[in-house]
Amino acid sequence: MNAAGTGHLPDRMGIEFLEVTAEKVVARMPVEGNTQPYGLLHGGASVVLAETVGSIAAMFQAGEGRAAVGIEINATHHRSARSGHVTGTAIPLHRGRTLATYQIEVVDDEGRTVCTSRLTCMLRDHAPS
Repeated sequence: MNAAGTGHLPDRMGIEFLEVTAEKVVARMPVEGNTQPYGLLHGGASVVLAETVGSIAAMFQAGEGRAAVGIEINATHHRSARSGHVTGTAIPLHRGRTLATYQIEVVDDEGRTVCTSRLTCMLRDHAPS
């Protein structure tokens, strides 16, 4: 996925893509290594996972020769995770020509919701080289 432009942060967080389609993007991330001092999954790590899957979904909407740039994200943390993996799934709420918005649910290994997030991306043409 790095060739598609995800950058280095997903690698550092241990994010692994499970499904990447125009209708849904799913990725998982280990809790270990992504915790805060109390041993709980860091809320910022959940947001990194959410923005990663939502941005990849928006890249599909943008299309060839265009870019998706996140302009707003919010997150509600519902429960903690201490071990295993969390999985983020992005589904579209709005797919327009210049804006795309995605709902992202992050769940633990038991399928319990850890975090819900909404990401809006601006879709624009790549700058000329």
